Amino acid sequence: MSGNAENRFCFITEWHDTQADMIRRYMLTFFPRDNSLEMYDPKNRRPFLKRSEYADIKSEQLYIGATVTVHARQLKITDYADTYTKKAFEEAKGRTLAMIKPDAYNNIGNILSTITNSAVAGEPGSGLVVSNLKMVRMDAEKATAFVNMQESPMAMGQDHAAHLSSDVCVVMELVGKDAVGVWKAMMGPESAAEAKATAARSIRGAIATDDVRNAVGGSSSDEQAAKDIAFFFGKDFKTTALFNNCTLCVVRPHAFVESGGAIVSQILQEGIEISAMNLFYLDKADAEEFLEVYKGVLPEYHDMVTALCAGACLVMEVRQKDAVATFRKLVGPHDPEVAKHLRPKTLRAEFGKDRVKNAVHCTDLPEDGLLEVEYFFNILQSKPKVM
Repeated sequence: MSGNAENRFCFITEWHDTQADMIRRYMLTFFPRDNSLEMYDPKNRRPFLKRSEYADIKSEQLYIGATVTVHARQLKITDYADTYTKKAFEEAKGRTLAMIKPDAYNNIGNILSTITNSAVAGEPGSGLVVSNLKMVRMDAEKATAFVNMQESPMAMGQDHAAHLSSDVCVVMELVGKDAVGVWKAMMGPESAAEAKATAARSIRGAIATDDVRNAVGGSSSDEQAAKDIAFFFGKDFKTTALFNNCTLCVVRPHAFVESGGAIVSQILQEGIEISAMNLFYLDKADAEEFLEVYKGVLPEYHDMVTALCAGACLVMEVRQKDAVATFRKLVGPHDPEVAKHLRPKTLRAEFGKDRVKNAVHCTDLPEDGLLEVEYFFNILQSKPKVM
């Protein structure tokens, strides 16, 4: 590109038109100078969306396999549209698997915050992005298979398999520049003793118990990362949801990016169990169906649908005695401004912005707790993925 040309990045995207039940392809062009984008329809050879600013999309969200939402349309990025974009982004984007082990369950929120706050000030694109996340429960066979795949001798052995199958793990696909190396540095040495002696501020340096119960795991190389990610995200794992004494928590897209880890930490600190956790990318039809009870009741309904489709939301089954009422009390009033005055220690008071971006959805009625959990962890999780 010439020195006078404006910097732009072009991607091939696909959108599943549910009404026509067909895949439509568009070229998405992103302009980092003013965070604007435009779309072109190559089949009909005409512009589809004129260039306009779009604050909900950042350059770090753009990579092959990513899902971005533009005006309630979920677009899957399938390829680079030109060599300039390919060169710029292939050098910048790497992937790794990150695992939070059973011994670090109570630190899930803190670890998630460490990841989402990993960007270096003044260095755009320097942090890691959580592209995929789910809670899994491995039986002995799956745990042994995963352990036997590993390259590092310190991550292999029956003790490791037994620990990974002892309770739930949270696995994540992280994307970013030198993702494998960055996550390794954040974890610290595999040896708990070495981590505490030489990397006290690392995750393992802070909370590892021993060389098996060392809080977190990760891929040892780019090649291993591809295998690890395929192991967990290339196949279906049975949900860890228990579907009893439960209610639903949805951390909305804006809050997941800004404070998802802090919200998870606060939930666990209140003694509320998180028994299932997945990252979902909702399309407009799913968001409308889920929020249908508010249609005609809340004037912000259409804006709520759009906001819920704006990116990834972190969905959890949470369990406690009298789960719906207990969790609603922690979440607080619907309007964050009201919450700040009446219930200042609630999640919406602390993390909400307005009546649309109020950080967290929670179930309103006791009889709906199980229904809402089943909607995500039974209906949507088993929904066939359009390729």
